[in-house]
Amino acid sequence: MKILTVIGARPQFIKAATVSREIAKHNELQEIIVHTGQHYDANMSDIFFQQMQIPTPNYTLGVSGLSHGAMTGQMLEKIEDILLKEKPDWVLVYGDTNSTLSGALAASKLHIPIAHVEAGLRSFNMKMPEEQNRILTDRLSSLLLCPTSTAIDNLHKEGYENLSAKIVNVGDVMQDAAIFYEDLASIPLSIKSTDLNKPFVLATVHRAENTDDAYRLISIVNALNEINKICPVIVPLHPRTQTKIEKLDVCLEAEVIDPVGYLQIIYLLKKCQIVLTDSGGLQKEAFFFSKPCVTMREETEWVELISGGYNLLTGSDKKRILSGFSQMRNKVISDNNKLYGGGNAARYIVSELINY
Repeated sequence: MKILTVIGARPQFIKAATVSREIAKHNELQEIIVHTGQHYDANMSDIFFQQMQIPTPNYTLGVSGLSHGAMTGQMLEKIEDILLKEKPDWVLVYGDTNSTLSGALAASKLHIPIAHVEAGLRSFNMKMPEEQNRILTDRLSSLLLCPTSTAIDNLHKEGYENLSAKIVNVGDVMQDAAIFYEDLASIPLSIKSTDLNKPFVLATVHRAENTDDAYRLISIVNALNEINKICPVIVPLHPRTQTKIEKLDVCLEAEVIDPVGYLQIIYLLKKCQIVLTDSGGLQKEAFFFSKPCVTMREETEWVELISGGYNLLTGSDKKRILSGFSQMRNKVISDNNKLYGGGNAARYIVSELINY
C-alpha cells in the first residue's frame, strides 16, 4: 500500500513524523512525503529534520508567499502531477492549512481516497481560513481521523453519519509527539535574565486577529506587563510582531526571546508555571505537560479543555487576561492522558489505513 502524505508547515511535519515512524514498522506500507513549502521557516534546516527524526520529503514544491487563492491553486496543480506519477492508494493530510485543502482537492478530483488527521475540529468562526480549510477537507475525505470525542460530535451534528465517510476517534498525534520528544527537549539559548528554576509565565502572541489590531495588541502587551510585575514572563516573539509593537509606541516589559523550535518550547512548557497564548497548538501542549493555560482568543477548537477547567478563554481584554491569570495560575492539572488518547494516535491511524 502506498500512502502519499501532504504537509506544508512545521507543526504538520512534527505531527506527520509520529505517523511516519509507525508506517515504517510495516513492510507492506510505503510512504511518499510531499512538502508544499507553504510556510518558509528558517528553523526547518537539515539539522531540524535530523534532531526531530523526521523523514526528508520526497518532493518539495516551494509554493509560499502568495495569496490564499494563488497558493492553493499552485499547490493543487503540482500535487496533481505527483499523484498522477505516484498513483497512491491513500492521500494523508493533516490539520487545516492551504496545503491540507490542496492535497484533498487534488486527490478528490482523481478519485484517490483521503484520510484527514485532526478531522472534526471546529472554531465556528467562518472568517478563519483554517475553519474553511478543515470543513472542506472533512467533506472530501473518506476516513475522518478525529482527535477527540468533541470532534466526533461536531461531525455528527453536521450529518456525517449519513455520508459514506468513516469516522474514528484515534486520539491526538500531538500527544504522541509530546511523549516522544520530551526527553530531547533543550533550553533556548537566547534566555538571559529569567531563572528557569523559579516560577515563570510562558506567553506567545502571533495570531493576526491580535497582532493586526492595534487596540487588541496594546491591551495584551499591557496585560503581560502587569503580570510580569507579579511573575517573570518569557515571550518567544516573532520579529514581525516585535515590529508591530514598536510602531504602537508601547514597550513589552518581559523577557523577549527569539522564536524557538519545538524542542525548546517543550523545555519551557516543562519548566513554566502557566501558559498565556493565542496559539491553537500550545493550548494542548500545555495540557500534555500538566500546565494551566489562559487563551487570549474569543474561541478555541479545543473546547474540551475549557469545559474541563484546564484552559480559560479571555480574548484580548486586559482585565479579563489579568483575572484569568489570577484564576488559573495555581491550578493543578492532572489526569492528562484521557482526553487525547494517551499517545497511541499514530498506531490507530495506521491500523485504520491498513484495515479500511
